[in-house]
Amino acid sequence: MNPSHPPIRELPSSQRPRERLRTLGVRVLPARELIALVIGSGGRQASALEVADRVLDRCRGRLRSLSGLDPAALEEIPGVGRATAARILAAVELGSRAAAEEVPDRMRIRGPEDVYRLMAPRLRDLPHEEFHALLLNTQHRVLRVALVSRGILDASLIHPREVFRPAILENAASVVLVHNHPSGDPTPSPEDRAVTRQLSEAGRTMGIRVLDHLVVGERGWSSAAGEAGTRSVA
Repeated sequence: MNPSHPPIRELPSSQRPRERLRTLGVRVLPARELIALVIGSGGRQASALEVADRVLDRCRGRLRSLSGLDPAALEEIPGVGRATAARILAAVELGSRAAAEEVPDRMRIRGPEDVYRLMAPRLRDLPHEEFHALLLNTQHRVLRVALVSRGILDASLIHPREVFRPAILENAASVVLVHNHPSGDPTPSPEDRAVTRQLSEAGRTMGIRVLDHLVVGERGWSSAAGEAGTRSVA
């Protein structure tokens, strides 16, 4: 082990992540210390803090990037074994689920920016596509977010009943469709626009309007129902 990086147990108590968490609170700790706590203990060649630094280097300091890694990629980092990789990914997933778990009480959707703010935390870093429907009441307040499909977006696989069954059960007046592009580019594809047309027609038949279809990317959104960044659902 590098003598300039002693084991955590040899650090003064005021510098140990676990003790700092207990005395200062979890929100004060930097990312490297939180990751070190998840790692638990380093090996003979590196402390948990050193391994945490390597994890941060691997994701270029962007914690969101960790959610796109698979266990094998994490296990390539020196000091990260199978169990440690599993703990890191579990911690990242818990954080993502906590951020997306609850819709603010009957949040009102005034435009696509509101949809992006609500859905981006759960969609923009996924390595696969997910298609969701925001079920809205007559005041455009969110009743529920329904997962419609997971995987490659295909018009033949997005059946209207999977969108409108939960909408009918929730007595929704309208829906906003939203899915992500794992590439990070939110430009709608011809398939995205085909899905929008298909579901809009089905919605008109059932009296439930499809207000918009947003495609979420890493840094922004586009509308598959109108021009990029301009269509409002309010």
